[in-house]
Amino acid sequence: MNLWVTVPAYNEERLIGGTLRRLAEQTDRDFRLVVVDNGSTDATAKIVREFADRHPGLALRLVTEPRKGTGAAADTGMRYAIEQGATHLARTDADCLPHPGWVAAVKRAFAEGLQMVSGPLRPRTDEFRLKLWERRILPAVLETAAFVGRLRPGNQDPAYLGPYLMMPGCNLAIDATLYERAGGFPRTAIEEVHEDRALVNRVRRITTAYGLRKDVVVYGSVRRLRAYGLLGTIAWYADHRYTPGVVDVR
Repeated sequence: MNLWVTVPAYNEERLIGGTLRRLAEQTDRDFRLVVVDNGSTDATAKIVREFADRHPGLALRLVTEPRKGTGAAADTGMRYAIEQGATHLARTDADCLPHPGWVAAVKRAFAEGLQMVSGPLRPRTDEFRLKLWERRILPAVLETAAFVGRLRPGNQDPAYLGPYLMMPGCNLAIDATLYERAGGFPRTAIEEVHEDRALVNRVRRITTAYGLRKDVVVYGSVRRLRAYGLLGTIAWYADHRYTPGVVDVR
């Protein structure tokens, strides 16, 4: 299995170092990593290059995608990996901390026959001083969004072979051949389309070999929750029913 991990990044100088460290500390280090600098105007690219210099054992590449958008950047990274020979792809984001066993769990899911897999997105606790109730909010928001997603008319179509599952882009892995067959992430900005939802629905037209695994865990930033508020965050994940004036919270 030739697994590549893609990390799209836009102005993430504050958090990307933690993401890279967590990836370098995976229990299974047999993977390659590509960071896609999505037109950052801060020190994101510099931090990535310096990290690569300090960790020569980590197969880390840095590429650029000037077209702004999480979908565009993620797709560029995935297709770059495929060009380099990747048979399997995974994605996390530059404000996230994959569990130390994340790569190993992703590989187990593929070995069990899944062609696309995701898992729990939990709040990271190192970014802000979180109260107990705040630690429970992000999972509850995602569960609410997943429920709304199952009811969403756009996620219900006789052409879909299997049920809708919420699979966050920051915690998603897919077979490279399936990624190409499905057309990949739409090359859009985050405020235009939830590119992870679009990819899930594209896959649902091709196969039922997708699912969620409890051990595929990523810890995500709660900065959007803090900036948007509880109801705004739920509405954001529920098909952009709320779009703030500033989407890229930093």
